[in-house]
Amino acid sequence: MTSRSERLLRLVALFCFGAVGVALISQHAFDMPPCAWCVMQRLIYLVIGVVALVGGFGGGRALTRVCGALAALLGLAGVVAAWYQYSVAAKMLSCDQTFADRFMSGAGLDAAVPWLFGIYATCMDAVVSVLGVEYALWSLALFAVVLLLSLRAAFGRGRAQ
Repeated sequence: MTSRSERLLRLVALFCFGAVGVALISQHAFDMPPCAWCVMQRLIYLVIGVVALVGGFGGGRALTRVCGALAALLGLAGVVAAWYQYSVAAKMLSCDQTFADRFMSGAGLDAAVPWLFGIYATCMDAVVSVLGVEYALWSLALFAVVLLLSLRAAFGRGRAQ
């Protein structure tokens, strides 16, 4: 029987992979090139998604709770990254040498998987509004939802239903 916590983590994974899918469609179909902080958030979403899948299909209550807690911590990191992008980086002429740029370049992800992690815009140039709300704020809101769902998965009762 599947617990509530496992179902929550599966939902978290769906949201995270869906967010990356929307970002890729925005980039490749609607010509919205990402900045360093954009691709950093993609990486965070992907890591949360994998952790949530492990917890959602792992088969043990302890593993589910640990994965929920780890996903919550990563969700908090995503909130901070999105907030930083919106409030600081978006007002900078260049993201060059910010933490996100150094991390993504240093890890080699931008060169290894450029269609997913390539940095093609400055943070200021990457400011885009969707339905009147900046993309970074949409991401921040989704990270907040992921954080709350993950906390519920980690610390909720999680009984089978």
